[in-house]
Amino acid sequence: MTGTETTAPSVARPQRADARRNFDALLAAAREAFAEQGPNASLEDIARRAGVGIGTLYRNFPTRDSLVEAVYIDEVAAVVRAAEEAGSLEPWEAVQAWLRRFIAYVGTKRALIEGLNKDSPVLLSCRTSLYDAGEPLVRRAQQTGELRSDATIGDVIRMVSGIAGVAFDDDQQRDRVLAMAIDGLRPR
Repeated sequence: MTGTETTAPSVARPQRADARRNFDALLAAAREAFAEQGPNASLEDIARRAGVGIGTLYRNFPTRDSLVEAVYIDEVAAVVRAAEEAGSLEPWEAVQAWLRRFIAYVGTKRALIEGLNKDSPVLLSCRTSLYDAGEPLVRRAQQTGELRSDATIGDVIRMVSGIAGVAFDDDQQRDRVLAMAIDGLRPR
């Protein structure tokens, strides 16, 4: 046990293999379409990208809200899994690996957040899962003296979220700025 196991909200996937493939294809297509076009992306386009009919989309996701929420939950679950996987790395490398995955999530989150029901208990549950997943990584790096002792998981998440919210000229510039910020987490 790495100490980073946490329970993330999950999306109920169909049991049958073919239905599960369609469901996963719809989530992947929706994630891509929402990232490109925002939460108002065409549902017909999402079904086409997934290689299924619009009826299959509606059978799995009766409303646009249910599709947006499912994509969001799936992204949060991936970030939680990334924390669990990073737990096997050395403490400082674990924090860096998880933060790099987290910044990719923030990009998706921005595209989805305007389409989410702000009163949904799913949002609070997802936020709690992210903090619970990252906190053991931060704490472990602090215990080994590799991360400043005054940093909290809230500080770290806000820092990375702020960076993800800035427009960069290219991916290299974003990665360079993120590396500088992560280096700022080192003890003085």
